[in-house]
Amino acid sequence: MKYIGERRDKMIEVVQSVDRALSILEVLSDYSEGLGVTEISDKIGLHKSTVHRLLGTLIYKGYVVQDAESNKYKITLKLFELGNKKVENMDILAASKPYTRELMEKVNEVVHFVIREGNNIVYIDKVEADNTIRMASTIGRRSPLYCTSVGKAILAQLSDEEVERIWNSSKIEKLTEFTITSLEEMKKELEKVRQRGYAIDNEENEPGVRCAGAPVFIRFGKVEGAISISGPTFRVTEDVVDKFASDVVKYASLISKELGYRK
Repeated sequence: MKYIGERRDKMIEVVQSVDRALSILEVLSDYSEGLGVTEISDKIGLHKSTVHRLLGTLIYKGYVVQDAESNKYKITLKLFELGNKKVENMDILAASKPYTRELMEKVNEVVHFVIREGNNIVYIDKVEADNTIRMASTIGRRSPLYCTSVGKAILAQLSDEEVERIWNSSKIEKLTEFTITSLEEMKKELEKVRQRGYAIDNEENEPGVRCAGAPVFIRFGKVEGAISISGPTFRVTEDVVDKFASDVVKYASLISKELGYRK
């Protein structure tokens, strides 16, 4: 048993077997064709007998299946089902769907809805446009706050102290040549977001993709999430993204009102 970090003045206790089982699930999630015991063992650095024992429990609980022909182990949809139960019960999703659909139809580009979870944003809805080139994003996907339009839209609503805490506890990486990796530069960027009411991701998270995002609030002005319009840079030019920005602010405001937010 080991301890990491601090939370509410208490050390977090890490149970080794749970940690290892979750590592197996994380590895399997990257391989739709499945992996054998030896492959899993090599990737997470555990003995095959330990991996085999943990896989037995994961199969029993329905998180993993073994292919009868290849004998490889594959992750099931159970984790998705569990997470989806939370999303389905969120009023925010029901409130946002009519507006994200309408926004997509207006701009004919993909519209995302995200919520914050720790230092990341989680995509809880995606309304795909009828375009030949589509975004690779998926519901349930996580991305860092610091390099996405939706993430920056959320960060701009937080105190400087909270922004610094998130920054210092995040893995800041230069994902593209445009990614902001300086805290001082990020603070200047967030001030622009506050003044404009929206954030731009100018190929900061993914090359060739440009986005405009705006925050969504609930009662008492708490930021709950954000929506964005995203598309390839050859369609979403800098002039176009400025036009999209006014649209995304408008619809974020409509969703916020639906959730009970009043300025």
